[in-house]
Amino acid sequence: MSMRLYDTSTRTVRDFVPLVEGTVSIYLCGATVQAPPHIGHIRSGLNFDVLRRWLAYQGNDVVFCRNVTDIDDKIIAKACEADVPWWRVGYTNERAFDDAYTALGCLPPTVEPRATGHVPEMIELMQRLITTGHAYPSDGDVYFDVYSYPEYGALSGQRLDAMRDQGDAGVGAKRDARDFALWKAAKPGEPSWDTPWGRGRPGWHLECSAMAHRYLGERFDIHGGGLDLVFPHHENEIAQSKAAGDGFANYWMHNAWVTMSGEKMSKSLGNSVLVSEMVKRWRPIVLRYYLASPHYRSMIEYSEAALQEAATSFARIEGFLERAGELAGPVPADDEVPAAFADAMDDDLGVPQALAVVHNTVREGNTALAHGDKDAVAAQVGALRAMLGVLGLDPAAEPWVSVGAGDRTEDLRHVVDSLIHLALEQRQAARARKDYPAADAVRDRLTAAGIVVEDTPQGPRWTLERHSDR
Repeated sequence: MSMRLYDTSTRTVRDFVPLVEGTVSIYLCGATVQAPPHIGHIRSGLNFDVLRRWLAYQGNDVVFCRNVTDIDDKIIAKACEADVPWWRVGYTNERAFDDAYTALGCLPPTVEPRATGHVPEMIELMQRLITTGHAYPSDGDVYFDVYSYPEYGALSGQRLDAMRDQGDAGVGAKRDARDFALWKAAKPGEPSWDTPWGRGRPGWHLECSAMAHRYLGERFDIHGGGLDLVFPHHENEIAQSKAAGDGFANYWMHNAWVTMSGEKMSKSLGNSVLVSEMVKRWRPIVLRYYLASPHYRSMIEYSEAALQEAATSFARIEGFLERAGELAGPVPADDEVPAAFADAMDDDLGVPQALAVVHNTVREGNTALAHGDKDAVAAQVGALRAMLGVLGLDPAAEPWVSVGAGDRTEDLRHVVDSLIHLALEQRQAARARKDYPAADAVRDRLTAAGIVVEDTPQGPRWTLERHSDR
Protein backbone atom coordinates (compact mmCIF):
# COMPACT_ATOMS: atom_id res chain seq x y z
CA MET A 1 0.00 0.00 0.00
CA SER A 2 1.09 3.59 -0.55
CA MET A 3 1.80 5.78 2.45
CA ARG A 4 -1.15 7.70 3.85
CA LEU A 5 -1.01 10.61 6.29
CA TYR A 6 -3.61 12.56 8.23
CA ASP A 7 -3.65 16.09 6.84
CA THR A 8 -4.91 18.67 9.33
CA SER A 9 -5.82 21.07 6.53
CA THR A 10 -8.31 18.63 4.94
CA ARG A 11 -9.13 16.68 8.14
CA THR A 12 -8.70 13.47 6.17
CA VAL A 13 -6.14 10.71 5.74
CA ARG A 14 -4.60 11.31 2.32
CA ASP A 15 -2.25 9.39 0.06
CA PHE A 16 1.19 10.93 0.49
CA VAL A 17 2.69 11.92 -2.83
CA PRO A 18 5.85 14.06 -2.62
CA LEU A 19 6.16 17.04 -4.92
CA VAL A 20 9.41 15.63 -6.31
CA GLU A 21 9.63 11.86 -6.58
CA GLY A 22 12.34 10.47 -4.32
CA THR A 23 12.69 13.66 -2.27
CA VAL A 24 10.63 14.73 0.76
CA SER A 25 10.86 18.20 2.27
CA ILE A 26 9.75 18.72 5.88
CA TYR A 27 9.55 21.88 7.98
CA LEU A 28 9.09 21.30 11.71
CA CYS A 29 8.42 24.11 14.14
CA GLY A 30 11.18 23.59 16.66
CA ALA A 31 12.11 25.10 19.98
CA THR A 32 11.24 28.50 21.38
CA VAL A 33 14.24 28.66 23.64
CA GLN A 34 13.05 30.59 26.69
CA ALA A 35 13.59 27.59 29.01
CA PRO A 36 15.01 24.03 28.90
CA PRO A 37 12.80 21.33 27.34
CA HIS A 38 10.36 19.01 29.05
CA ILE A 39 9.30 15.71 27.50
CA GLY A 40 6.25 17.35 25.96
CA HIS A 41 8.51 19.58 23.87
CA ILE A 42 10.69 16.71 22.72
CA ARG A 43 7.77 14.49 21.74
CA SER A 44 7.26 16.55 18.60
CA GLY A 45 10.89 16.23 17.51
CA LEU A 46 10.83 12.51 18.27
CA ASN A 47 7.58 11.81 16.36
CA PHE A 48 8.89 13.58 13.28
CA ASP A 49 12.23 11.80 13.67
CA VAL A 50 10.34 8.50 13.28
CA LEU A 51 8.53 9.89 10.21
CA ARG A 52 11.83 11.00 8.74
CA ARG A 53 13.44 7.60 9.35
CA TRP A 54 10.51 5.79 7.71
CA LEU A 55 10.61 8.05 4.65
CA ALA A 56 14.38 7.54 4.38
CA TYR A 57 13.93 3.75 4.73
CA GLN A 58 11.60 3.93 1.72
CA GLY A 59 14.47 5.38 -0.30
CA ASN A 60 13.65 9.07 -0.13
CA ASP A 61 16.16 11.87 0.26
CA VAL A 62 14.63 13.73 3.22
CA VAL A 63 15.37 17.43 3.63
CA PHE A 64 14.45 18.14 7.24
CA CYS A 65 14.35 21.75 8.44
CA ARG A 66 13.73 22.36 12.16
CA ASN A 67 13.88 25.99 13.24
CA VAL A 68 14.94 27.66 16.47
CA THR A 69 12.94 30.67 17.71
CA ASP A 70 15.70 32.52 19.52
CA ILE A 71 13.93 35.87 19.94
CA ASP A 72 10.43 36.49 21.29
CA ASP A 73 8.55 38.12 24.18
CA LYS A 74 9.13 35.22 26.58
CA ILE A 75 12.87 35.08 25.96
CA ILE A 76 13.16 38.82 26.56
CA ALA A 77 11.07 38.55 29.74
CA LYS A 78 13.24 35.68 31.05
CA ALA A 79 16.38 37.69 30.34
CA CYS A 80 14.98 40.68 32.25
CA GLU A 81 14.07 38.48 35.23
CA ALA A 82 17.58 37.00 35.33
CA ASP A 83 19.28 40.32 34.46
CA VAL A 84 21.27 38.71 31.63
CA PRO A 85 21.45 39.43 27.87
CA TRP A 86 18.56 37.99 25.83
CA TRP A 87 20.94 36.00 23.64
CA ARG A 88 22.37 34.24 26.67
CA VAL A 89 18.94 32.88 27.64
CA GLY A 90 18.31 31.76 24.08
CA TYR A 91 21.63 30.07 23.45
CA THR A 92 21.74 28.31 26.82
CA ASN A 93 18.34 26.75 26.22
CA GLU A 94 19.06 26.02 22.56
CA ARG A 95 21.94 23.84 23.72
CA ALA A 96 19.64 22.17 26.26
CA PHE A 97 17.24 21.29 23.43
CA ASP A 98 20.09 19.94 21.31
CA ASP A 99 21.23 17.79 24.23
CA ALA A 100 17.69 16.47 24.71
CA TYR A 101 17.20 15.60 21.02
CA THR A 102 20.58 13.86 20.98
CA ALA A 103 19.94 12.00 24.25
CA LEU A 104 16.74 10.50 22.82
CA GLY A 105 18.36 9.43 19.57
CA CYS A 106 16.92 12.03 17.19
CA LEU A 107 18.87 12.46 13.98
CA PRO A 108 20.24 15.99 13.48
CA PRO A 109 18.18 18.10 11.07
CA THR A 110 19.42 18.81 7.58
CA VAL A 111 19.34 22.48 8.56
CA GLU A 112 18.44 24.20 11.84
CA PRO A 113 18.02 27.93 11.17
CA ARG A 114 17.67 30.57 13.89
CA ALA A 115 15.14 33.36 13.59
CA THR A 116 17.73 36.06 14.28
CA GLY A 117 19.82 34.85 11.36
CA HIS A 118 17.08 35.46 8.80
CA VAL A 119 15.93 39.04 9.27
CA PRO A 120 16.73 39.96 5.60
CA GLU A 121 14.37 37.21 4.39
CA MET A 122 11.69 38.50 6.78
CA ILE A 123 12.05 42.06 5.49
CA GLU A 124 11.72 40.80 1.91
CA LEU A 125 8.56 38.85 2.80
CA MET A 126 7.00 41.86 4.54
CA GLN A 127 7.76 44.03 1.52
CA ARG A 128 5.95 41.59 -0.75
CA LEU A 129 2.93 41.57 1.56
CA ILE A 130 2.79 45.35 1.87
CA THR A 131 3.16 45.81 -1.89
CA THR A 132 0.26 43.43 -2.58
CA GLY A 133 -1.98 45.02 0.06
CA HIS A 134 -1.92 42.16 2.58
CA ALA A 135 0.10 43.98 5.26
CA TYR A 136 0.56 47.53 6.49
CA PRO A 137 3.06 49.45 8.63
CA SER A 138 1.78 51.34 11.68
CA ASP A 139 3.99 53.35 14.04
CA GLY A 140 6.97 51.06 13.47
CA ASP A 141 4.92 47.86 13.71
CA VAL A 142 3.91 45.86 10.64
CA TYR A 143 0.60 43.97 10.70
CA PHE A 144 -1.02 41.38 8.47
CA ASP A 145 -4.53 42.31 7.32
CA VAL A 146 -6.47 39.10 7.93
CA TYR A 147 -9.50 40.35 5.95
CA SER A 148 -7.28 40.58 2.87
CA TYR A 149 -6.92 36.80 2.85
CA PRO A 150 -10.38 35.18 2.39
CA GLU A 151 -9.24 31.68 3.41
CA TYR A 152 -8.04 32.79 6.84
CA GLY A 153 -9.23 30.28 9.46
CA ALA A 154 -9.43 27.26 7.12
CA LEU A 155 -6.67 25.25 8.83
CA SER A 156 -8.18 25.56 12.30
CA GLY A 157 -11.78 25.44 11.09
CA GLN A 158 -12.68 28.87 12.48
CA ARG A 159 -14.73 31.71 11.09
CA LEU A 160 -13.05 35.10 11.09
CA ASP A 161 -16.07 36.87 12.58
CA ALA A 162 -15.92 34.53 15.60
CA MET A 163 -12.23 35.17 16.34
CA ARG A 164 -10.93 37.45 19.03
CA ASP A 165 -7.94 39.78 19.24
CA GLN A 166 -4.70 37.80 18.88
CA GLY A 167 -3.09 39.65 21.77
CA ASP A 168 -0.38 41.60 19.97
CA ALA A 169 0.80 44.74 21.68
CA GLY A 170 -0.37 48.02 20.20
CA VAL A 171 -3.96 46.98 19.45
CA GLY A 172 -4.89 50.63 18.92
CA ALA A 173 -2.49 50.76 15.94
CA LYS A 174 -4.20 47.89 14.14
CA ARG A 175 -6.89 48.30 11.52
CA ASP A 176 -8.64 45.34 13.10
CA ALA A 177 -8.09 43.67 16.46
CA ARG A 178 -7.70 40.29 14.71
CA ASP A 179 -4.77 41.42 12.57
CA PHE A 180 -1.49 39.94 13.75
CA ALA A 181 2.00 41.41 14.06
CA LEU A 182 4.63 40.58 11.47
CA TRP A 183 7.12 43.01 13.00
CA LYS A 184 7.25 44.77 16.37
CA ALA A 185 8.63 48.28 16.79
CA ALA A 186 11.76 48.64 18.91
CA LYS A 187 11.37 49.23 22.64
CA PRO A 188 14.07 50.52 25.00
CA GLY A 189 16.44 47.76 26.07
CA GLU A 190 15.13 45.22 23.54
CA PRO A 191 17.11 43.85 20.59
CA SER A 192 16.22 45.39 17.26
CA TRP A 193 17.13 45.42 13.56
CA ASP A 194 16.81 48.05 10.85
CA THR A 195 13.92 47.85 8.37
CA PRO A 196 12.38 50.32 5.91
CA TRP A 197 9.65 50.88 8.52
CA GLY A 198 11.94 51.52 11.47
CA ARG A 199 13.96 49.45 13.92
CA GLY A 200 12.26 46.49 15.53
CA ARG A 201 12.21 42.73 15.88
CA PRO A 202 10.33 39.81 14.31
CA GLY A 203 6.85 38.71 15.25
CA TRP A 204 6.57 35.03 16.06
CA HIS A 205 4.81 33.89 12.89
CA LEU A 206 6.85 35.72 10.25
CA GLU A 207 10.08 33.85 10.94
CA CYS A 208 8.80 30.39 9.98
CA SER A 209 7.37 31.52 6.65
CA ALA A 210 10.64 33.27 5.80
CA MET A 211 12.84 30.33 6.79
CA ALA A 212 10.66 27.71 5.12
CA HIS A 213 10.82 29.71 1.88
CA ARG A 214 14.59 30.13 2.25
CA TYR A 215 15.42 26.45 2.71
CA LEU A 216 12.52 24.52 1.16
CA GLY A 217 11.28 26.87 -1.54
CA GLU A 218 7.89 28.28 -2.49
CA ARG A 219 6.19 24.91 -1.96
CA PHE A 220 7.26 21.92 0.10
CA ASP A 221 5.80 18.60 1.24
CA ILE A 222 5.09 18.53 4.98
CA HIS A 223 4.79 21.15 7.70
CA GLY A 224 4.72 19.71 11.23
CA GLY A 225 4.38 20.77 14.82
CA GLY A 226 2.45 20.31 18.02
CA LEU A 227 -1.33 20.43 18.08
CA ASP A 228 -1.22 23.68 20.07
CA LEU A 229 0.37 25.44 17.06
CA VAL A 230 -2.58 24.99 14.70
CA PHE A 231 -3.96 28.37 15.81
CA PRO A 232 -2.74 31.00 15.67
CA HIS A 233 0.80 30.13 14.60
CA HIS A 234 0.23 27.81 11.66
CA GLU A 235 -2.93 29.60 10.60
CA ASN A 236 -0.90 32.80 10.39
CA GLU A 237 1.97 31.13 8.57
CA ILE A 238 -0.39 29.92 5.85
CA ALA A 239 -1.99 33.33 5.48
CA GLN A 240 1.23 35.33 5.13
CA SER A 241 2.97 32.79 2.88
CA LYS A 242 0.08 32.17 0.50
CA ALA A 243 -0.84 35.85 0.40
CA ALA A 244 2.76 36.50 -0.69
CA GLY A 245 2.36 34.01 -3.52
CA ASP A 246 3.94 30.85 -2.08
CA GLY A 247 2.18 27.49 -2.34
CA PHE A 248 3.66 26.64 1.07
CA ALA A 249 3.01 23.23 2.70
CA ASN A 250 1.24 20.45 0.81
CA TYR A 251 0.44 18.46 4.00
CA TRP A 252 0.00 19.57 7.61
CA MET A 253 0.80 17.12 10.43
CA HIS A 254 0.32 17.77 14.14
CA ASN A 255 1.35 15.61 17.07
CA ALA A 256 -0.73 15.50 20.27
CA TRP A 257 0.44 16.59 23.71
CA VAL A 258 1.96 14.92 26.73
CA THR A 259 -0.49 15.63 29.55
CA MET A 260 -0.43 15.46 33.34
CA SER A 261 -3.76 15.14 35.15
CA GLY A 262 -5.48 15.79 31.86
CA GLU A 263 -3.72 19.11 31.20
CA LYS A 264 -1.16 19.90 28.50
CA MET A 265 2.35 19.67 29.92
CA SER A 266 3.42 23.29 30.32
CA LYS A 267 5.95 25.31 32.26
CA SER A 268 3.26 27.84 33.07
CA LEU A 269 1.22 25.13 34.79
CA GLY A 270 4.21 23.99 36.82
CA ASN A 271 3.74 20.40 35.65
CA SER A 272 6.65 19.99 33.26
CA VAL A 273 9.14 17.14 33.47
CA LEU A 274 12.54 18.24 32.20
CA VAL A 275 14.36 15.88 29.86
CA SER A 276 17.65 16.60 31.65
CA GLU A 277 16.15 15.20 34.86
CA MET A 278 14.25 12.34 33.25
CA VAL A 279 17.38 10.84 31.67
CA LYS A 280 18.97 10.66 35.11
CA ARG A 281 16.15 8.41 36.29
CA TRP A 282 15.31 6.48 33.10
CA ARG A 283 17.50 5.11 30.36
CA PRO A 284 17.17 7.42 27.32
CA ILE A 285 16.31 4.55 24.98
CA VAL A 286 13.43 3.62 27.31
CA LEU A 287 12.26 7.23 27.36
CA ARG A 288 12.29 7.22 23.56
CA TYR A 289 10.29 4.00 23.52
CA TYR A 290 7.76 5.50 25.93
CA LEU A 291 7.25 8.68 23.90
CA ALA A 292 7.28 7.01 20.48
CA SER A 293 4.99 4.05 21.29
CA PRO A 294 1.59 5.81 21.19
CA HIS A 295 0.22 7.08 17.89
CA TYR A 296 1.53 10.56 17.20
CA ARG A 297 -2.02 11.96 17.17
CA SER A 298 -2.90 10.39 20.55
CA MET A 299 -2.42 12.17 23.86
CA ILE A 300 0.07 10.66 26.32
CA GLU A 301 -0.98 10.90 29.97
CA TYR A 302 2.30 10.98 31.84
CA SER A 303 2.77 8.74 34.88
CA GLU A 304 5.64 6.89 36.49
CA ALA A 305 3.62 3.68 36.21
CA ALA A 306 3.28 4.11 32.45
CA LEU A 307 7.01 4.71 32.13
CA GLN A 308 7.76 1.61 34.18
CA GLU A 309 5.45 -0.39 31.92
CA ALA A 310 7.34 0.92 28.90
CA ALA A 311 10.65 -0.04 30.54
CA THR A 312 9.38 -3.57 31.18
CA SER A 313 8.10 -3.87 27.62
CA PHE A 314 11.37 -2.72 26.10
CA ALA A 315 13.32 -5.03 28.44
CA ARG A 316 11.58 -7.98 26.76
CA ILE A 317 13.00 -6.85 23.43
CA GLU A 318 16.50 -6.36 24.83
CA GLY A 319 16.35 -9.62 26.73
CA PHE A 320 15.58 -11.58 23.57
CA LEU A 321 18.37 -9.85 21.65
CA GLU A 322 20.87 -10.64 24.40
CA ARG A 323 19.89 -14.33 24.58
CA ALA A 324 19.78 -14.58 20.79
CA GLY A 325 23.30 -13.18 20.57
CA GLU A 326 24.58 -15.92 22.86
CA LEU A 327 23.13 -18.60 20.58
CA ALA A 328 23.43 -17.10 17.10
CA GLY A 329 26.16 -14.51 17.49
CA PRO A 330 26.00 -11.08 15.83
CA VAL A 331 23.18 -10.81 13.27
CA PRO A 332 22.85 -7.76 10.98
CA ALA A 333 19.52 -6.06 10.39
CA ASP A 334 17.55 -7.28 7.37
CA ASP A 335 17.39 -5.00 4.36
CA GLU A 336 13.59 -5.06 4.49
CA VAL A 337 11.11 -4.92 7.36
CA PRO A 338 8.23 -7.43 7.59
CA ALA A 339 5.23 -6.55 5.41
CA ALA A 340 2.89 -6.16 8.39
CA PHE A 341 5.26 -3.62 9.94
CA ALA A 342 5.48 -1.68 6.69
CA ASP A 343 1.68 -1.67 6.33
CA ALA A 344 1.33 -0.26 9.84
CA MET A 345 3.87 2.50 9.24
CA ASP A 346 2.31 3.40 5.90
CA ASP A 347 -1.06 3.79 7.60
CA ASP A 348 -0.56 7.29 9.02
CA LEU A 349 2.62 6.27 10.84
CA GLY A 350 0.89 3.57 12.90
CA VAL A 351 3.65 2.95 15.43
CA PRO A 352 1.41 1.09 17.95
CA GLN A 353 0.49 -1.49 15.29
CA ALA A 354 4.10 -1.62 14.12
CA LEU A 355 5.23 -2.36 17.68
CA ALA A 356 2.70 -5.19 17.84
CA VAL A 357 4.64 -6.77 14.97
CA VAL A 358 7.89 -6.13 16.87
CA HIS A 359 6.65 -7.93 19.98
CA ASN A 360 5.18 -10.79 17.97
CA THR A 361 8.62 -11.24 16.42
CA VAL A 362 10.14 -11.33 19.92
CA ARG A 363 7.65 -14.03 20.96
CA GLU A 364 8.46 -16.14 17.90
CA GLY A 365 12.15 -15.60 18.56
CA ASN A 366 11.80 -16.78 22.16
CA THR A 367 10.05 -19.91 20.94
CA ALA A 368 12.94 -20.57 18.56
CA LEU A 369 15.37 -20.01 21.43
CA ALA A 370 13.56 -22.55 23.58
CA HIS A 371 14.04 -25.12 20.79
CA GLY A 372 17.65 -24.16 20.24
CA ASP A 373 16.90 -23.37 16.57
CA LYS A 374 19.84 -21.15 15.67
CA ASP A 375 18.70 -20.36 12.11
CA ALA A 376 15.18 -19.42 13.19
CA VAL A 377 16.56 -17.22 15.97
CA ALA A 378 18.87 -15.43 13.52
CA ALA A 379 15.96 -14.83 11.14
CA GLN A 380 13.89 -13.21 13.89
CA VAL A 381 16.83 -11.06 15.03
CA GLY A 382 17.40 -9.76 11.49
CA ALA A 383 13.74 -8.78 11.12
CA LEU A 384 13.61 -7.31 14.62
CA ARG A 385 16.69 -5.15 14.15
CA ALA A 386 15.33 -3.84 10.83
CA MET A 387 12.12 -2.72 12.54
CA LEU A 388 13.85 -1.26 15.58
CA GLY A 389 16.22 0.63 13.29
CA VAL A 390 13.28 2.39 11.62
CA LEU A 391 12.00 3.42 15.06
CA GLY A 392 15.42 4.51 16.28
CA LEU A 393 15.34 1.82 18.97
CA ASP A 394 17.95 -0.75 17.91
CA PRO A 395 20.25 -1.24 20.94
CA ALA A 396 22.98 -2.55 18.65
CA ALA A 397 22.96 0.54 16.38
CA GLU A 398 23.98 4.15 16.82
CA PRO A 399 23.61 6.10 19.00
CA TRP A 400 22.83 3.46 21.61
CA VAL A 401 25.75 1.17 20.83
CA SER A 402 28.10 4.07 21.62
CA VAL A 403 26.51 4.89 24.96
CA GLY A 404 29.28 4.43 27.48
CA ALA A 405 31.97 4.51 24.79
CA GLY A 406 35.08 6.27 25.97
CA ASP A 407 34.78 5.00 29.54
CA ARG A 408 35.57 1.60 31.00
CA THR A 409 32.05 0.16 30.77
CA GLU A 410 33.05 -2.87 28.68
CA ASP A 411 36.15 -3.55 30.80
CA LEU A 412 34.02 -3.41 33.93
CA ARG A 413 31.41 -5.73 32.46
CA HIS A 414 34.16 -8.26 31.65
CA VAL A 415 35.37 -8.17 35.26
CA VAL A 416 31.84 -8.49 36.63
CA ASP A 417 31.09 -11.32 34.20
CA SER A 418 34.15 -13.22 35.43
CA LEU A 419 33.21 -12.77 39.09
CA ILE A 420 29.60 -13.81 38.52
CA HIS A 421 30.65 -16.90 36.60
CA LEU A 422 32.91 -17.83 39.51
CA ALA A 423 29.89 -17.60 41.81
CA LEU A 424 27.80 -19.63 39.35
CA GLU A 425 30.48 -22.33 39.20
CA GLN A 426 30.35 -22.53 43.00
CA ARG A 427 26.57 -22.84 42.79
CA GLN A 428 26.85 -25.59 40.18
CA ALA A 429 29.38 -27.45 42.32
CA ALA A 430 27.02 -27.22 45.32
CA ARG A 431 24.17 -28.59 43.25
CA ALA A 432 26.37 -31.39 41.94
CA ARG A 433 27.08 -32.53 45.49
CA LYS A 434 23.37 -32.00 46.32
CA ASP A 435 24.09 -29.21 48.78
CA TYR A 436 20.99 -27.31 47.72
CA PRO A 437 20.94 -24.83 50.64
CA ALA A 438 24.45 -23.68 49.63
CA ALA A 439 23.40 -23.43 45.97
CA ASP A 440 20.29 -21.42 46.90
CA ALA A 441 22.38 -19.14 49.10
CA VAL A 442 24.65 -18.25 46.16
CA ARG A 443 21.64 -17.48 44.00
CA ASP A 444 20.01 -15.40 46.75
CA ARG A 445 23.18 -13.35 47.19
CA LEU A 446 23.31 -12.68 43.45
CA THR A 447 19.62 -11.72 43.41
CA ALA A 448 20.16 -9.32 46.30
CA ALA A 449 22.94 -7.69 44.25
CA GLY A 450 20.58 -7.18 41.30
CA ILE A 451 21.77 -10.18 39.28
CA VAL A 452 19.03 -12.29 37.67
CA VAL A 453 20.10 -15.91 37.14
CA GLU A 454 18.28 -18.03 34.54
CA ASP A 455 18.90 -21.76 34.20
CA THR A 456 18.88 -22.74 30.50
CA PRO A 457 19.66 -25.99 28.63
CA GLN A 458 22.99 -24.37 27.74
CA GLY A 459 23.74 -23.66 31.40
CA PRO A 460 23.06 -20.76 33.78
CA ARG A 461 23.09 -17.22 32.37
CA TRP A 462 22.87 -13.91 34.11
CA THR A 463 21.46 -10.46 33.41
CA LEU A 464 21.25 -7.26 35.40
CA GLU A 465 17.84 -6.57 36.87
CA ARG A 466 16.48 -3.57 34.94
CA HIS A 467 15.57 -0.61 37.12
CA SER A 468 14.23 2.78 36.10
CA ASP A 469 17.48 4.48 37.00
CA ARG A 470 20.38 4.43 34.58
